[in-house]
Amino acid sequence: MGRAPAVFVLLLSLLSGPAAAQQKTFRDPLVEHLAGQWILRGTIAGKPVVHDITAQWTLAHQYLEIREVSRETTADGLPAYQARIFIGWDQSKGIYDCVWLDDYGSISTQSLGYAPAAKTQMAFVFYDRDDPDSFHTTFSYDAVADRWAMNMDRASGGKLTAFARTILTRP
Repeated sequence: MGRAPAVFVLLLSLLSGPAAAQQKTFRDPLVEHLAGQWILRGTIAGKPVVHDITAQWTLAHQYLEIREVSRETTADGLPAYQARIFIGWDQSKGIYDCVWLDDYGSISTQSLGYAPAAKTQMAFVFYDRDDPDSFHTTFSYDAVADRWAMNMDRASGGKLTAFARTILTRP
């Protein structure tokens, strides 16, 4: 009978470990403005695009999940581009985290971006483990117009080159 209470205490401590390590609920006024339905319009890789965006909180309000789907389709009738983007918060470092998964496939270090906290923008930088250059994706919120700019730039040799210039507006 002496072993049963000890085993119970051990199991209880193991089960309570993850809960004790869990961050408090991610509440951020800037990211909250991104939740909802959006239409993305602009240019990506020099081509005009229109994408539908749905952003909603997921996994106990720890991440904002963004679902991006192009209106342009392939010959098979599938969207020409699809992505799932997760924006979270690293409480210990005071930075935004981003995981960008799309139909180009593969998860690499280039799928992970980080942005310092700011009042009106999230300027994510993504690094590829095999390439010294980086990719920058900046979400900038315009509170007066209630819209977002999403600009993407490729960094090479310390110089940024525009890849995408888009605006997200409510439908």
